[in-house]
Amino acid sequence: MDLRVAAYAVITDDEGRMLLPHWGEGELHGWTLPGGGLEPGEHPDQAVVREVFEETGYHVELDGLLGIDSIVVPSAVRVDPTQPDLQALRVIYRAHVVAGSLTVEADGTTDDVGWFAPHEVDALDRVPAVDVARRFAGLLVD
Repeated sequence: MDLRVAAYAVITDDEGRMLLPHWGEGELHGWTLPGGGLEPGEHPDQAVVREVFEETGYHVELDGLLGIDSIVVPSAVRVDPTQPDLQALRVIYRAHVVAGSLTVEADGTTDDVGWFAPHEVDALDRVPAVDVARRFAGLLVD
């Protein structure tokens, strides 16, 4: 089984809108949390700050750890189904924007980014991690 450790941020503005980039790899795609995989030796809090900037153009400060989520992705639904099952360990933080301007990542795995009101997030084709993070942050109640 492969293991991927990644760090993500829940970022909202004064109007309650949530910052989400659009991710795509192969035929898989969806709106997701800003963030991504850790580089070797990188601390999760450094990784999320770096990844948020790369994907959104914003510099952020972390407000705290919301939670850690773990899922297993069967090989059959991976981009390359010949790869083994994948355990994805997701470290999720709350963060806020301190500088920068909204910018779409160039040459990365995201191809769009935007701010979305809660009802707009509900209507998006989004990856499951978005709702996990919304629950952690108290933004989504079942």
